[in-house]
Amino acid sequence: MDKLVTLKIDGRSVTVPAGTMIVDAAKELGIVIPVFCYHPKLKPAGMCRVCLVDVGRPQMDRATGAPVLNEDGTPKIAFGPKLETACTTPVSEGMVVWGATEKVMEARKDVLEMLLTSHPLDCPVCDKGGECPLQNLTMKFGPGESRFKFDEKKHLAKRVPLGELILLDRERCIQCGRCVRFQEQLADDPVIGFYNRGRSIQITTFSTPGFDSIFSGNTTDICPVGALTTSDFRFGARAWEMKEKPSICTQCPVGCNIMYNIRREAKSSGRMVIKRVMPRQNEEVNEIWICDKGRFTYHYAESPERLTSPLIRRDGELVQVGWEEAVSYAADKVKAAGSSLAVIASGRLSNEDLFTLKTFSNRINGKAILHTTISGGDWVSRCGLTPGSNLGELGGNDTILVFASDLHEEAPLWWLRVKTAAERGACLIVVNPRKTRLDKYACHTLRYVYGEEGKALQEITSSSGEIASAVKEAENLVIFYGSEGLGLAQSAYVAESLAGVLQSGGRVGKPNNGLVAVWQKGNDQGAWELGFRTDEKLQETISAAMGVYIAGADPASEDPQLKIALQRAGFVIVQDLFLTETAKLADVVLPARAVMEREGTAVNGERRLQHYLPAIPAPVGTRADHEITSAIAQA
Repeated sequence: MDKLVTLKIDGRSVTVPAGTMIVDAAKELGIVIPVFCYHPKLKPAGMCRVCLVDVGRPQMDRATGAPVLNEDGTPKIAFGPKLETACTTPVSEGMVVWGATEKVMEARKDVLEMLLTSHPLDCPVCDKGGECPLQNLTMKFGPGESRFKFDEKKHLAKRVPLGELILLDRERCIQCGRCVRFQEQLADDPVIGFYNRGRSIQITTFSTPGFDSIFSGNTTDICPVGALTTSDFRFGARAWEMKEKPSICTQCPVGCNIMYNIRREAKSSGRMVIKRVMPRQNEEVNEIWICDKGRFTYHYAESPERLTSPLIRRDGELVQVGWEEAVSYAADKVKAAGSSLAVIASGRLSNEDLFTLKTFSNRINGKAILHTTISGGDWVSRCGLTPGSNLGELGGNDTILVFASDLHEEAPLWWLRVKTAAERGACLIVVNPRKTRLDKYACHTLRYVYGEEGKALQEITSSSGEIASAVKEAENLVIFYGSEGLGLAQSAYVAESLAGVLQSGGRVGKPNNGLVAVWQKGNDQGAWELGFRTDEKLQETISAAMGVYIAGADPASEDPQLKIALQRAGFVIVQDLFLTETAKLADVVLPARAVMEREGTAVNGERRLQHYLPAIPAPVGTRADHEITSAIAQA
């Protein structure tokens, strides 16, 4: 257990672990110490100086090492000649901190006045207006008026593209360094930094293409002023005009918690639209971060290419029809196919959609197929992570094994959390056919070629060797597996073997121990839990089927052989958001709703059940996937 330290802040006593910074100790008492450069997820920097406090420590007798006492027997406190930064000063036993004295308040006012000397008066148009720490702290601690003339302010470029997604307003930047430190310390993409000195210091990008990082959007969240903005939101809306709608991201198996900021606007014909996507804090899933894919891909919901009415093939062409005709036509086709119907779905669908589709498939004795590149989900169901597990708790004597997966590309937030766990001391083992960005943090790396994954598994499960010892002797063991260099059969074999490692160690059912599949879609694990299974002979199954019912999947664009197989199938029914390559081959195309337009639940790769609600109205003419399946079943 951490050593505890007792100190006083503004006359109130608090006990916190040794090493805690004063600013964090103050939070325990509900005392606000203003900060700009400080961030709880970043290392202390002490760059902005607005968190200055008066710090006193017990005076010690140099001869005896004992504290010097006052006449009343209390320790004599010696205050330093200068104020200290609360974000970089660790607490110590008997420390006395004052943050509300005239001396401290005057210093904070001076710091804020200095920051504002060249800060533009953009508040009426700034995207950060209404949620800006600089506004708030200036109102609370800053000067009532400026002694500097507007003409004396330094004027810099107002719209500098750091990259395609992030814009910089150089006048607004207060050089707190949060964005630079985030990219260096957390994202491990040191692609932005400072150049020049003094009043001319500026942020710039060092990468080509600019700001080349899949976590770049997070810098706009932690920027304490409006210096960094996303290109899709800049001048888009004011904070008080938008409503918040909680949801989850389904772009990958992490299932990040997000918040849709929505607004009704005239240029969208009075419709409610999504203005931006923000991370929603959940320390067990994504902490306070999201990747750029989860942040920016919501635009597909507003695409003019969205399907909004059913299509039926007539004389070789797809033509628009009404829902009643399309459902009746699809029902007749399904009835004719009977048990020869292949039902193919993906994790784009919610659990409710998948349950309805699986029940429908069972009623006609069809085959329910999960379209993905990974298999072995039943082993994840048996040996997956249990409630209470949290990757943020891994470190020290724990081990993380990543097999056949590039987490940075496939599940960025897992990469971020695994990397951070390795930095906390967890032993990371990376097994992959090629080098990945996790190798830099790995204790051990293994390479294999296609068809030889068994050799790597043997080294992991052998009774001797450093890798085997790291796996067997770990206090907690989390195993990620994917499909890089593997087929469906091989990934199922890998899952079974890795599950065996967990079972033999008696780890199944224990928090922070388990098997995690790095699925392609957000709810592939949910599909497996509901009875969908992969098909190693999918091409043959499709070719031989009298009919194929595809929901939320696009096999034709992913595999030319599957496209040929679909052309040979008796008939094809597709329900999707767009006219995909698979939909172009269909006899019936039914328009579905996107995740932000409907309610549902999903199971992420950690087997965590999460719920989402509609954020915006769905386009007229679309239906939720489970409603479409129910209509066909009833017909």
